Amino acid sequence: MTSFTPLTSFAGGMLIGLAAVLLMAFHGRIFGATGILSGLMRGGNMRDWSLRAALLAGMVLAPGLVLLGTGNWPALEVPVSMTAIIGGGLLVGIGVSYGGGCTSGHGVCGNARFSRRSITATLSFMATAFVTVYVTRHLIGG
Repeated sequence: MTSFTPLTSFAGGMLIGLAAVLLMAFHGRIFGATGILSGLMRGGNMRDWSLRAALLAGMVLAPGLVLLGTGNWPALEVPVSMTAIIGGGLLVGIGVSYGGGCTSGHGVCGNARFSRRSITATLSFMATAFVTVYVTRHLIGG
């Protein structure tokens, strides 16, 4: 069973929101994780590439800050196989390309701008998540 951690979840949400606001305020850019990653892989001008690399490095290195601050790595439990993780990642990548962005871009930034496209995408993400959890936990017993 997944454990719910309201204070940690709240703090994480606040940090994501702060990062999105700061990126928009200082660089005029929307914080979409998959857009950042795909732009990093495409290349482009050096200033844009450096910003994307710094954002990605921060996402990757953040658990090290937790280790330095607490002496412990963040708890991580992945109750599925590596095959399921890779398959899920590929499905998300395909969905992102068709949906014009990811949950962070649409759900955090797009909804804050009242984008109709982002609101529709976020409703689609959430409905799919609800159905997936219901099917895996109640119908097939996962």
